[in-house]
Amino acid sequence: MPMMPGDLAPFFSAPSPNNPRYNLSTVAGRYVVLAFLPSLADPAAVAALAAVGAARTLFDDSQRCLFGVLSTAEDFASASDDPPGLRWLHDLDGVASGALEMSGPGWVVLDPTLRLLFAAPLTSTAEVMRRLAALPPVDGHAGVPLNAPVLIAPRVFEPAFCRLLIDLYEATGGEPSGFMREVDGKTVVAMDPRHKKRSDVVLSDEALRDQIRIRIKRRLTPLIQRAFQFEATRMERYIVACYDAESGGYFRPHRDNTTKGTAHRKFAVSINLDAEAHEGGDLRFPEFGGRTYRPPTGGAVVFSCSLLHEATPVIAGKRYAFLPFLYDEAGARLREANNAFLGEGVGEYRAGESEPADQP
Repeated sequence: MPMMPGDLAPFFSAPSPNNPRYNLSTVAGRYVVLAFLPSLADPAAVAALAAVGAARTLFDDSQRCLFGVLSTAEDFASASDDPPGLRWLHDLDGVASGALEMSGPGWVVLDPTLRLLFAAPLTSTAEVMRRLAALPPVDGHAGVPLNAPVLIAPRVFEPAFCRLLIDLYEATGGEPSGFMREVDGKTVVAMDPRHKKRSDVVLSDEALRDQIRIRIKRRLTPLIQRAFQFEATRMERYIVACYDAESGGYFRPHRDNTTKGTAHRKFAVSINLDAEAHEGGDLRFPEFGGRTYRPPTGGAVVFSCSLLHEATPVIAGKRYAFLPFLYDEAGARLREANNAFLGEGVGEYRAGESEPADQP
């Protein structure tokens, strides 16, 4: 059955000229246009691309982006991305067309939450361009103001405890922080400053970790139970993270549970340690508009690990934060079961043992 307006597009990955596994889930937060082309030489494709060129200013990446979806190796070999806003995907194996239930050439337009707005034949290019130009700004696409489904909890860490954690970071000095990526079926640690610039210090002192657990258990997990009906019993990662304006610290849009090695994660927690000491460095949830979120010093933002989110660039000062993940006993069993899918540099997990402290 073809997709209908309002249907959520399945997440899929496909090769682009610059990324062998371009993940559609990362482009939410703007109108996403996909043009499924039979061949670059086909008259309908030529006309479609000419119309895109004439309307180039529409595709600025912040409001709209466009993917030309190619089905032949020859076409893909000659394609190159044209940022901002214009990219190519290779669909030789039919993953993209299958996910979006396309049986032939045509247009697919998704809203900022990656739900179908409309689809049209490739021959309807002029009408598609008119409809794209008439779309409201991204932040107004729902017709009402949107707020991300997050919990903000002040007073999780007291100011003196925040200062203690910052002092520990400054005394130790952070190491560049990576992120999890799935490569050939294995979860591995990747390093790419184009995607993430952050340094972390791992907190290995067990007495300090006990103090952190006490605060999380008494001051935060009851609120998570109340807000989300979820009983968090496990915590992964004891790190103080620093986003530094000197290096342009940021973390591009991502989700925290998209690999087998991270599938157990249920909620991410971001506890600001110095909310008044930096400019930029806020959380944004692109699927729910451009609004940013900054809890006060010692306060937390808690959100589902499946939400697309980013840490915006720090433009002055340093942002320090404590950034754990929470999960439960079912998650612990899943995490242990997924040990077989962990690559080099990702420590195995045993549900009955202490939590590893060094996961990125």
